[in-house]
Amino acid sequence: MPELPELDPIIHGKLRLAVLSLLLPLEEAEFTWLREKTGSTDGNLGAQMQKLEEAGYVSVEKRFSARKPQTAYRITVKGRDALQNYIAAMRALLGGAL
Repeated sequence: MPELPELDPIIHGKLRLAVLSLLLPLEEAEFTWLREKTGSTDGNLGAQMQKLEEAGYVSVEKRFSARKPQTAYRITVKGRDALQNYIAAMRALLGGAL
């Protein structure tokens, strides 16, 4: 039996995979936009974004706009590479099913 490809456990979470996929084509995205697009709660999205930040897959910038706090996220080079590797591993795992 061939060896199964390793799937990155950081990316394998549904919400983290969704966030990285949303960030991939963008320069940056605000927390509220990501929450809206994913349908997540503040607490769950915040916890998942922290995991992605700790892994070095996203960078965060906190700022104020009209005296309101905003949090913007960007996918890092490490995050892009990790997502590409994850996609390649999924393709290898699924093989002809794609």
